[in-house]
Amino acid sequence: MSDRRAFVRVFFVLVSFGVVSLLAMLGRPGLATIRLVDLVHLIGTGMCFGGAIVALVAHRRGLSSP
Repeated sequence: MSDRRAFVRVFFVLVSFGVVSLLAMLGRPGLATIRLVDLVHLIGTGMCFGGAIVALVAHRRGLSSP
């Protein structure tokens, strides 16, 4: 399997989990009371976890930067 195909598969798995999580969050009645700072915090947390996953995969595959 090529590296490109593996990356695409990982991307779609992560996007799937993100969409499921987003739909679960949108279904909550308490979402109407969410503040902007909470939304920014949630997005920042997701970005950190996403970066950590990418870094872990790159490390495990030996794709460290030169």
